[in-house]
Amino acid sequence: METSSRPSITTLSSREVYRNRWMRLREDEILRSNGEKGIYGVVEKHDAAIILPIENGRIWLAEQFRYTVQEQAIELPQGSWEREVADPEELARGELKEELGLEAARMTRLGMLWIAYGLMRQKMYVFLAEGLTQVPAQREPEEHDLVVRNLPLAEFEQMMREGKVRDNCTLSAWGLYLLREKARASAVS
Repeated sequence: METSSRPSITTLSSREVYRNRWMRLREDEILRSNGEKGIYGVVEKHDAAIILPIENGRIWLAEQFRYTVQEQAIELPQGSWEREVADPEELARGELKEELGLEAARMTRLGMLWIAYGLMRQKMYVFLAEGLTQVPAQREPEEHDLVVRNLPLAEFEQMMREGKVRDNCTLSAWGLYLLREKARASAVS
């Protein structure tokens, strides 16, 4: 599949609408290739990481209240920092320790995702964490209610099928993990 390198939308002007420690919101006046003008609201956030901590057929998850959807959510550990991080693995290791109190002997980068690129500019790097060791968690105030879950992989997959895990980043990261496992199995046979 070939994609065009020429943008079909041109930015005419841009203004910052809002900013805090974690994000910036801007509104751009745009011109589409068909001649129609419009506006685009864009949320900008620092790069994030999501981690699949897997060992001995089990996976560690975070359960916490997500304010934006007003629900308890079960998801892979994930997040970004209030500053840009040059090394995505450093971020992944930091989030793993912060949320779950785990350190990994091995981190394998599985890919990169755009989070909700219809309205947000934020990359998420996907890592597999193995060789896990328990250390003290270093949670932030927003994570005061976080509960660590450790489940068999089959139970995690069942929770996804039943809609108990609905986080798109968790589901996408799991898909990248399965693709990796499938490629490894093909290489062996």
